[in-house]
This record gives sequence, structure tokens and C-alpha cells, in this order.
Amino acid sequence: MVGNNVSHSNIKTKRKFVPNLQTKKFFIPEENKWITLKVSVAALRTIDKKGITACMKEARAKGFLVK
Repeated sequence: MVGNNVSHSNIKTKRKFVPNLQTKKFFIPEENKWITLKVSVAALRTIDKKGITACMKEARAKGFLVK
């Protein structure tokens, strides 16, 4: 997304809104291995809520992850 920085004197300059991406390692107990994913903080909250296995199953169904 793009937008403007607006100064106190109302001068507008272009800026970008970038997602808050973090590199994180997850342990998959069913496969007994670690995986490294670059995920947003919102996705980390979803993984904490649902669990990594459920999120991986959902991502594979949508075609985001390939085995």
C-alpha cells in the first residue's frame, strides 16, 4: 500500500506501508522436524491461536504451501 507522510506544515511526501514480516522457526511434532517461515505478526497470532499444524493444513489446502 502507498500513502502520504503529512508534516506539521501539511507538506505531503509519498511513503509505503509494508507488512511486519518476521522470520520464525516452528517445530512440527507430526513430522518431527523444524521449519523456517517468514510470516507477518498477524499470522503469528493466528498460529498461536490455531496451532501450527492446523495453519499448515489450511495453507496447503489454499495452495500457499507445497510439500
